[in-house]
Amino acid sequence: MPEITAPVTTPSFISQISKPFLRDRMMHLLLAVAVVLSTLSPHPFPEYLAWVDWHTIATLAGMLLLTTGIEASGYLEHLGRVIINRLRQERALAIFLVSASTLLSTVLTNDIALFVVVPLTVGLTGISNLPIGRLVIFEALAVNAGSLLTPIGNPQNILLWQRSHLSFADFTWQMAPLALAIFALLLLATWVCFPKQVIHADLKDDATSYSVALLRTCGLLYVAFLAMVELGHPGLGLVGVGIAVLLFCREIIAKVDWCLILVFILMFVDIHLLSQLAFIQTWVAGIPQLTPRKLYAAALLGSQVISNVPATILLVQYSTAYKVIAYGVNAGGFGLAIGSLANIIALRMAPERHLWLRFHLYSFPFLVLSGLIGWLLLSSL
Repeated sequence: MPEITAPVTTPSFISQISKPFLRDRMMHLLLAVAVVLSTLSPHPFPEYLAWVDWHTIATLAGMLLLTTGIEASGYLEHLGRVIINRLRQERALAIFLVSASTLLSTVLTNDIALFVVVPLTVGLTGISNLPIGRLVIFEALAVNAGSLLTPIGNPQNILLWQRSHLSFADFTWQMAPLALAIFALLLLATWVCFPKQVIHADLKDDATSYSVALLRTCGLLYVAFLAMVELGHPGLGLVGVGIAVLLFCREIIAKVDWCLILVFILMFVDIHLLSQLAFIQTWVAGIPQLTPRKLYAAALLGSQVISNVPATILLVQYSTAYKVIAYGVNAGGFGLAIGSLANIIALRMAPERHLWLRFHLYSFPFLVLSGLIGWLLLSSL
């Protein structure tokens, strides 16, 4: 008698959309903080909406939608598999993965870069005893280094770009010295920490696993959306992208982590509510009087305490020294894992347990060195 197998059921659109909201502990924590603080100091609902930088949220939403489409096309993973299969040394493999993570994070944001590169790395498990955990750690460091270069590399840069009203090129130019210096350090560390051991990778590739058409569609929309953001119309750009996605590639909508948008909205609300507490007000009242060096230190150390995105949201309320803040919060992405959401994403995707301690053995030297480099660069102005 033939074996009866249960039919494979595809999750509904609603369940795919809602699943991240049910599982995201950070969102739950931020929501709980907002509820508690609102109970202590209630405000009319329109005030909560006014606290949110909607230009930043629109920019983040448009980029999240399109970069998810580029990731979902599978073409970048296909390209990565082709290149990895041709590499014959562990050191060459590490340099490729670190460089790819850095480059992708400059244009696809740091978390999307990890969603592309880390699965490729995990797929190498068991090949020539490769140190998969160490590779993932270096990829986390790489996306922090690469994402700081451009205004679209990470959420804090998106916010600072919108507030500073700099052009894409001008923002990138001001961040280039710090980004290039840290990337040079990262390449040196990669060269030292990975030997020339011979490897033979054989990742399977399937021509049906990627879609050039989806990559092309999302890539063209991505360029058009960035042009609208550059012109100062992220909201209109988001509407246009939304319509185009519905018409040409609606399947990616369910794959987007929309919960991330709510997380950043809640960050704006929580930071505003926290800054109104008496003991917090005593501290933040002095931020406008901070010298550039002290503001830089506050951004750097603040990122180690509350992560770099909340630190940015807090500091831009009281200071317009956006370059100083940008240097501080981006250098602050190293150090403790909490310094950047990308660190946590990478460590959670790694197959090895107990990787957190080893991560800090590498990340703290980078915090010290990148912090010192940023300090020297700002002091030379």
